[in-house]
Amino acid sequence: MTKDQMIMLVILIGYLILNTVLGMYISKKKDKESSMNFEKKYFIGSRGMSGFVLAMTTVATYTSVSSFISGPGAAGLTYGFSQAWISGVQIGASFLILGVLGKKFAIVSRKTGAVTVAGYLKARYKSDALIIITTLLMLIFFVTQMIAQFMGGATLIETVTGLPYGAALAIFAFVVIVYTAFGGFTAVVITDTIQGIVMLIGTFLFVFYVLSNIGSFEAMSMTLDTTLPGWDNLTGTGYTPGALLSFWVLVGVGVLGLPQTAVRGMGFKDTKSLHNAMLIGTIVIGVLMIGMHTAGVWAGALTNGQTFTSTDYFMPTIVQRIMPAGMAALFLAAPMAAVMSTVSSLLILASASIVKDLLQQYVIKDNEEKMTKFQKNLSKSSFLVTFLIGILVFILALTPPDIIFWINLFAMGGLESCFFWPILGGIFYKKGNSQAAIASTLTGVIVYILSYQFNITVFGINAVVWGILFGGIAYFLVGNLTCKNGLDKDVLEKCF
Repeated sequence: MTKDQMIMLVILIGYLILNTVLGMYISKKKDKESSMNFEKKYFIGSRGMSGFVLAMTTVATYTSVSSFISGPGAAGLTYGFSQAWISGVQIGASFLILGVLGKKFAIVSRKTGAVTVAGYLKARYKSDALIIITTLLMLIFFVTQMIAQFMGGATLIETVTGLPYGAALAIFAFVVIVYTAFGGFTAVVITDTIQGIVMLIGTFLFVFYVLSNIGSFEAMSMTLDTTLPGWDNLTGTGYTPGALLSFWVLVGVGVLGLPQTAVRGMGFKDTKSLHNAMLIGTIVIGVLMIGMHTAGVWAGALTNGQTFTSTDYFMPTIVQRIMPAGMAALFLAAPMAAVMSTVSSLLILASASIVKDLLQQYVIKDNEEKMTKFQKNLSKSSFLVTFLIGILVFILALTPPDIIFWINLFAMGGLESCFFWPILGGIFYKKGNSQAAIASTLTGVIVYILSYQFNITVFGINAVVWGILFGGIAYFLVGNLTCKNGLDKDVLEKCF
């Protein structure tokens, strides 16, 4: 290990430890100040997020390793500005998520006591079958997405330090699992806030050093014309118009179907906090997405003819080449922050789904003796489940697939096909009943997986669009056919 690698390893490990200590300390302090029960403290942070914290945790959860490693890497080596064009639609994600879902989810979750998306679906549709189906599907896609994030964290540490992949994965997994398990939701949102700030700093650093190293834009353009022909065309390097539309759905309007971002609408303090978060989040995502992907394209001119195992290795390698060791470590803390924030959010929601939505509702049920014992041991059970999920993902990530970017997108598409219409239709469509929600979920996921597996495309439009489209047809068709007498009075009072 070289001196520079040692410096970067020390800084990165220091950053990981700082996040862990701060997250757990502030979490314990906030918990002591709150009069709410453990369940609301651990899984929803006592519903006390300010506007800035809400904005940063939404941004940090939404941005992942793809935003800092795979996406800019693909822009610099393969797709050019068409990759940056795709990233542009993500600017409105925070505004869309909080504007459409935020206030409604806050009201309904307070009326019903829901602390997870499944809790909302239970109150809205009153269907055990729907909860079991969506929770199991969510866990499958969450694990898939977490594998991509664990790979991202390990690849980053491996590239920077020269450590074997397994050792790098173990370091990353240990830190994230520990602070998520012991700190709960409050630790997650506090560290998300820190990580959001670090991501902004990292973006500015990357843009500055890339511009400092490319010389002139004329020289950069000549190099890219040779190494990546069509780099400056929005659809000239591999993306058809249909593929662009598909990605815009996936990372744009489709994010309304992501449980890990939707649940943020249950945890803010008041309406002012929500409005502030919508504005702050939009600005921050805009800077991150456009800054990283545009600079990623420019950095493609700095490869010096080097080849890479995959685009996932492009960013860590380029950063070490163009930045001093200390600055490189500070920048690399940004993608590490993105990875950690996404993993921790997925872990805590997966844990809540198993403990709250499956064990408590369908294993313990109405057994008073078991429920008393369950509530007494709820904190231990939550810690244990979070640990076990993290260990499972760690084991699966030891022999990873090829490229993080596509794994992450596959999991996102699956979640959106599953949850988009039950969440969105549940808020706005009064004929959307349990039959409609189940039909939408099953149809959407089946169509999505079949389209993805067999690469079924029409005009270049791919799986996620078909999953959401056919899920929507099923939702409205079945709802119209089966909801003859309107919704339950209790549902109307609590959910509309």
